[in-house]
Amino acid sequence: MAEAQGFAYAERADGTVVITHHGRVAGTLRGGRAAQFLAEVDDDPQLVMARWTGNYRRGNERQARRHPRNRT
Repeated sequence: MAEAQGFAYAERADGTVVITHHGRVAGTLRGGRAAQFLAEVDDDPQLVMARWTGNYRRGNERQARRHPRNRT
C-alpha cells in the first residue's frame, strides 16, 4: 500500500488538535479523542493521521465501481 503523505498536525493551547492535509484542515479533535490521537501518533504519524481523518485508500475502489449494486 502506498504511504500517506502531506499530513501535519498542530496542538493548540486549549488541547485541541488540528490535522491538516496539504495545508487544508482535514479534522479537528477535542477532549479525549485528541488525547487518544496524541498517544497514538508517535507510531507512524502519516498513517495515523490518514486513518483518523478517513483520508486513505483501501485498495478496492475499482472493484466496488464494477459491482452491479453500484452501477447506474
